Amino acid sequence: MDSTRVTEQPTSYERPDPGVTPADAHGVFLPAPAPAHGPGSTSSSSPPPSSSVPAPPASPASLASSGTAGPGAEHSQPHAGQNSEPDTHRPRPASEGIPLQPAGGQKPDVHDHPAADHPAAAPPAPRGAPEEQEGQERGEQDRGSRGPAPQDRSAPVPDGLERRTGQITPPGKPTPMRRDGDRLRFVGAATRRIARGIDLEEIVMGLCRATVPTFADTILVYLREPLPVGDERPTGPLVLRLRRSDRIPAERDTEGGFASAAAPARSELDSIGSERCTVRPGSALAEVLRGVRPVFTDAPAARAALPELLGEGAESTVPDGQRAILAPLRGRRRVIGAALFLRGPERIAFEADDLLVAAQLATHSALGIDKAVLYGREAYIADELQRTMLPENLPRCTGVRLASRYLPAAETARVGGDWYDAIPLPGSRVALVVGDVMGHSMTSAAIMGQLRTTAQTLAGLDLPPQEVLHHLDEQAQRLGADRMATCLYAVYDPVAHRITIANAGHPPPILLHLGGRAEVLRVPAGAPIGVGGVDFEAVELDAPAGATLLLYTDGLVESRLRDVWTGIDQLRDKLAATAQLTGADHPPPLEALCDEVLDMLGPGDRDDDIALLAARFDGIAPNDVAYWFLEPEDAAPGRARRLARKALSRWGMEDLSDSVELLVSEVVTNAVRYASRPVTLRLLRTDVLRCEVGDDVPQLPRLRQARATDEGGRGLYLVNRLARRWGATRLSTGKVVWFELNHGG
Repeated sequence: MDSTRVTEQPTSYERPDPGVTPADAHGVFLPAPAPAHGPGSTSSSSPPPSSSVPAPPASPASLASSGTAGPGAEHSQPHAGQNSEPDTHRPRPASEGIPLQPAGGQKPDVHDHPAADHPAAAPPAPRGAPEEQEGQERGEQDRGSRGPAPQDRSAPVPDGLERRTGQITPPGKPTPMRRDGDRLRFVGAATRRIARGIDLEEIVMGLCRATVPTFADTILVYLREPLPVGDERPTGPLVLRLRRSDRIPAERDTEGGFASAAAPARSELDSIGSERCTVRPGSALAEVLRGVRPVFTDAPAARAALPELLGEGAESTVPDGQRAILAPLRGRRRVIGAALFLRGPERIAFEADDLLVAAQLATHSALGIDKAVLYGREAYIADELQRTMLPENLPRCTGVRLASRYLPAAETARVGGDWYDAIPLPGSRVALVVGDVMGHSMTSAAIMGQLRTTAQTLAGLDLPPQEVLHHLDEQAQRLGADRMATCLYAVYDPVAHRITIANAGHPPPILLHLGGRAEVLRVPAGAPIGVGGVDFEAVELDAPAGATLLLYTDGLVESRLRDVWTGIDQLRDKLAATAQLTGADHPPPLEALCDEVLDMLGPGDRDDDIALLAARFDGIAPNDVAYWFLEPEDAAPGRARRLARKALSRWGMEDLSDSVELLVSEVVTNAVRYASRPVTLRLLRTDVLRCEVGDDVPQLPRLRQARATDEGGRGLYLVNRLARRWGATRLSTGKVVWFELNHGG
């Protein structure tokens, strides 16, 4: 008789039977060489020598009492003596193979046994005779733990006949699992495959691949839409959607013995299944799902539930008899779906024990789906938290171009403590910030969000970089004793072409010059944020036009395979090599430069999350800047209009003269009304025209709707209507009110 193997690899206690070939990786049972039909045989085609005297046949009752197993049984004792006692406390697992129907002309009959032709072999005595009992005892002692002798049958068996059911199965077709051990091994292999999935699709696919074709010809998996998460109480009607279906493929593997001369015809099972169904309260389908236990669809309740699940008319295509099992999928608290297992008419029907198999598959799949939904919710929360903690889009600042990257430490740790930021400052300046909170967890991300918010608030006060780090250090100490982080804060001035940097224990930035030279800036390291009681020092450096400043976290340059300074040297070499590709006169594109930097990471370099911020310094040329001081007097607005008109005429922007003169006059009038020191007026020509008016009054102006009887209060209203953008920023010495106009007016 042919034997088969289950799809999964056996564990340490599952030993393959002799002569059994490995199973297909996709779950299709492969036929194996036929084992012997007698205790002393090794092959059905090569009988043993005639001198071998076989033992008398033993009855199944005597074998059960002696504890012996078949030829493929595990933990057998082939040399056990007469005094050997069976192990009554530990059941011995049966062979791992799941038998197929015999193929070809092979007939598993007792006449194939060599003992039938031996002259010394006596015919078996009638059942219950003393001679039979004595022969059974002698055969058991002689054979030890060898398998039972084949039972005597008076007539030959037709090819492919199943003795237990009386049905004939074509060669190569899967047959039902006829032993409890077969079912246990199948359930163990299937649950291991289902348990390997971590998300919803993997678990459902594992259920389908483990079931077809070993257990069923077709499976339909319906899941609730939407799936409830955790303790959420679903609202609305129960809607099931066909999540996945799997069927035996039309063309089978030729090497596995499943191919036929012609492609198999399309089965009626291929058309079963509707996309969606709504479970009505009190309906037959609702009662079956509430019952939780799998049922055969030939039962009246299940037969009435099929039209609701599969659609009107589809239930007629379900095979008759016990060839379909409807198994509800129940999670920890509620029903989350259903699975329909189907067998075609050419295959032997399900048995009562197969309901237990379907129940195990449904239970493990439902619990796995429940956990996958919870994991998906946690991953969604982590992604949303990280997205809100980091800037969604970098601002467009005057005289500088920006690009950034963020990589989590791993797929399972999507949040971390690394952050970056770019904050516009008064006077067309921009603050560049990068920081790293210890760890990469939800706690680190929460602390990072608080420090980032604090840094943005301090930047809005236009504090020097060293003062910003000092206040961040105080904030970290208020958050907790062990809340430590590193941070680098830099302020770039595109008019002066200078950059001021303060560092708090962070890796130094790298400046890539226009010619391709990469320079590690010498910035005092300082102590990390959260240590307390330390001073931070700021340095001012040149920031030439065309240069690129790279700020990064230690995850880019440090790993288990290299130290920080080795990684910094490699990063510097990588930047220099990338700059050589575009030539000495053209800096590399920012986005491509960031991608090239991340390509230097190796397989063992992802120990920490990575934040990267690149700033290309374009600067503002001196001939594109006009700057004046105005005394706080009544004649200041008129003088401001004349100076603005001359500057626009010099730049060839006379079409903006009317709008600029009107807006400058209104803003300067408001400034000189309350100022006690000279008022500053600056015009910047870049891709837009920017006007900035500064005074020594810290109160910020507010837009309000003037009444008909008011003499003033309409200046900011005009600015808001005519300008492209406008705003006001408080400084340590006062405030700045600015507005922008497009070149086209």
